Amino acid sequence: MNGDLPRLRRTLGDPALTRLLAALARRIELGRPLTGPLVLSHPTPVELRAIRALLGSGRAGSGGSVTIPLDRVAATLADAGIAPDLQSAVEALAGPITPRARVAAAERAGRSAAADRLDAGRHAGTAWYEEWAKGLATDGTLTRLIRRDDLDLISAAVAVLDLIPAPGTPLPVIAERATGDTKALSGTPLASMTLRALALRSGTAPPRGAEAERALWESAGVIVDDLSSQVLVLGLPAHGDQPLAGWLTQAAARRTPFRITLHQLVTMPITPDATVVHVCENPSVLRAAVSTPVAAPLICTEGMPSAAASRLLRTLADAGTTIRWRGDFDWTGLRTTAVAIARYAAEPWRMSTADYEAALATGDSEPLRGAAAPSPWDPDLATRMHETGRAVMEERLIPLMLADLASSVP
Repeated sequence: MNGDLPRLRRTLGDPALTRLLAALARRIELGRPLTGPLVLSHPTPVELRAIRALLGSGRAGSGGSVTIPLDRVAATLADAGIAPDLQSAVEALAGPITPRARVAAAERAGRSAAADRLDAGRHAGTAWYEEWAKGLATDGTLTRLIRRDDLDLISAAVAVLDLIPAPGTPLPVIAERATGDTKALSGTPLASMTLRALALRSGTAPPRGAEAERALWESAGVIVDDLSSQVLVLGLPAHGDQPLAGWLTQAAARRTPFRITLHQLVTMPITPDATVVHVCENPSVLRAAVSTPVAAPLICTEGMPSAAASRLLRTLADAGTTIRWRGDFDWTGLRTTAVAIARYAAEPWRMSTADYEAALATGDSEPLRGAAAPSPWDPDLATRMHETGRAVMEERLIPLMLADLASSVP
């Protein structure tokens, strides 16, 4: 502003004129001219004195309201060399003010640009992706990004998701390919936005804490840490030239649970010696199987399969091993089973409607939570679960599962 800011603060910036200044700012925001009369209702004696001083007149009205001639205020400020015009004076005191119409137009343009970027994503049209995109628009995220002129964050998130799934790919590699910055997905707003989408993809709640974030990345095949990514096995012998094969064979002979890291699977390839392998979701099932003298190999995913679990299962499937899969009778369990069937040609293991009904009848259950999922191998299962609204954890089936493990040994 070309003028005298200290004098402006002493005149129009007088604390007694706060309501007048707010009314002028409001006019600018609404796109109305700062000319003609402005009526200030119920002025206090302090406000009246300040208005009279601003106008250089002892007559500024009284009673229920006061009418302020804005043209005269502007002329007074200009003639005194305080401010060239009334709008520059208001913005010098209140900060830049963008008219609402201009803000609205900018937001419309921003939403259109964001929609174009989201629609260009490889996963556009899938249910989880569309839910993620809708959420950005409805929870205020998109508005905040538009107002910060930061739509590039959406473009970057789309670029990351375009690389998903990425079996066996380290997180820094994904970040570099999508953004050119290897650290772009390490505790950043981009990481949070992407994990929000991955949670919808896997049908789980948004992650809380590093462990939950790691599991979610691994559900998309991304390696956060190839030492932390592990898979728990029991009774799975293997052969090969690397030490891991011998360790697994010795552990199998002793019925000792063994944790394999992703790093070991990558650096010490194995060929499992198994025609049939069963997969469970909960470690308590594998712990119960330890006491079974002779049983088929068992892999425990411990929830969503880790990158290590996915790599081991891929190795088994490629070798022609029959994979029998089960999880909890909840929506996540249905999702992981459907994925296992699609990826590894897995056979559902005690994951039928009849199994669910029998388990439901033998004890207490808990409410189903989260978004519903289909059960394409047995459509009636998902329908029945939706009807009852109850989930049954696989621990309920441990006696039956142990019997299956013993009887499936060749």
